[in-house]
Amino acid sequence: MNIPEISAYLSRARRDLWAVLEGVPDEVLSRSMLDGPRFHCIKDLILHIPMVEDSWIHEDFLRDTPIWAAYPALEQAGDGPFFAKFPLVTLLDYWKAVEASTQRYLPALSAPELGRMVTLGGSDGKDAAALDGLVWHVLIHEMRHTAQIGVMLRISGIKPPFLDLLNYLPITSR
Repeated sequence: MNIPEISAYLSRARRDLWAVLEGVPDEVLSRSMLDGPRFHCIKDLILHIPMVEDSWIHEDFLRDTPIWAAYPALEQAGDGPFFAKFPLVTLLDYWKAVEASTQRYLPALSAPELGRMVTLGGSDGKDAAALDGLVWHVLIHEMRHTAQIGVMLRISGIKPPFLDLLNYLPITSR
């Protein structure tokens, strides 16, 4: 698989996840289920996924203004656990804006660009990694956290979407 194929899979799986989330009662999405310092509820993860993508792509890869700058309430809230009170539609609107931006960015990646070294945030300019690996980090990051959302939905008695890659592969009969 390559970056465009995984990105296409994530876009289709995301639609299925969003459709399920839109039918989940707000009290379930906002319920504190985790004790960690950053994520307590499903909404915290719903926002964390696109915020990480937005930050890596805009701040680190492109060195421009992140999408969240157009969502001041989200930007001012910090990095969780602060999102239980936000309407789901606001969180999903932001995620959709990040997705649209990412879909414009990824096709422009050339082999030389993927080989470019990107300075890692927080490393005082001392550490860098190839853009290719960092793009994969962003894509896999989403998969990990959507799996967490699926588990949290199941624990709440809600059937999560079946997001396995196999569900989205072109299957042929013999």
